[in-house]
Amino acid sequence: MIDLRESWCIGPVEVPSRVVLAPMAGVSVQAFRRQGRRFGAGLVCSEMVSCAGIEHRNERTLGYLRVASDEHPLAIQIFGSEPRVMAEAARMVEAAGADLVDINFGCPVRKVTKTGAGATLLDDPERAGRIVAAVAEAVDIPVSVKMRRGLENGSRRCLEVGPQLIDAGARTLTLHPRSARQMYTGQADHALTAELVSLVDVPVIASGDITSRAKAQAVLATTGAAAVMVGRAAQGNPWALRELLEDRVAEPSPEEVVAELVLFMRETVRELGERRASGFLKKFYGWYLGRGRFPRPFKQELVRLESTADVEAKLFAAVPGARFTLSRIEAEQPMVEETLLDTMPISIYGGG
Repeated sequence: MIDLRESWCIGPVEVPSRVVLAPMAGVSVQAFRRQGRRFGAGLVCSEMVSCAGIEHRNERTLGYLRVASDEHPLAIQIFGSEPRVMAEAARMVEAAGADLVDINFGCPVRKVTKTGAGATLLDDPERAGRIVAAVAEAVDIPVSVKMRRGLENGSRRCLEVGPQLIDAGARTLTLHPRSARQMYTGQADHALTAELVSLVDVPVIASGDITSRAKAQAVLATTGAAAVMVGRAAQGNPWALRELLEDRVAEPSPEEVVAELVLFMRETVRELGERRASGFLKKFYGWYLGRGRFPRPFKQELVRLESTADVEAKLFAAVPGARFTLSRIEAEQPMVEETLLDTMPISIYGGG
């Protein structure tokens, strides 16, 4: 049995467990990452950040670079197709306080790939290598790369490109062994992960279908990967992270579920502002309260409410004991400091 609570290193960065919380667009806000660290993720990642948005000092894009002291170690993920622009974005990521800069060569979404970014770069190894080299030269923190197996089903392009990216300066690779065409259908082929591990001399993170402790143990044992990355399984379900690390984890009580959801809501409102947060949070209600924890009609009622204050009141009315659980959780939280970049608009730190 592999102990997922063991620490490991990416260059000089020590990661305290072998569980990594994935970068997920529209999900991996600061509140999500901080919760993931609290539940045992050794490394957390931001959602992918547009290097063009950073270059043009877009206010919403810059908001993704806010870093709290209890997130470390943290990787901020950037995407783009121009080496010079990616290098400049990486400098901003380092200045924001990230421990790693992660490059996205895996996103399969059309609006990203049509710009020459994301998974498209696996079919342009020369440009991919120039991007990694430019980023590695621009920063002192380690560079990581997240990639798919290739664009088409059955592709083995990652085995060709991966070693080239290490030569260009990447200190770790994350492989999600599905093709871009597959999106999230079918099965992740971790035999490919094992092949990649055998080809490179840096830690490899195995991503895809890590849904249980048994699956995580099997993937680590059969691939030789250094860690596993958890994505969709942790959406609204931080207890999934704890389950990977501990032998036995009880199903959370209704009080725990509501307390964690309300804390997440409050942190998200602080981060995004009420207007953005109220829409952003709606998908989380179903994620937290699903899995048979609460009746479906109750979840649907929450989505129809206009404000997060109304949602919070409804949750506490349904589970009054959650107030005491929330007070206990909040009392255990450390004082948090945030990195403030001079180049960021002050409104980002006032919510919205």
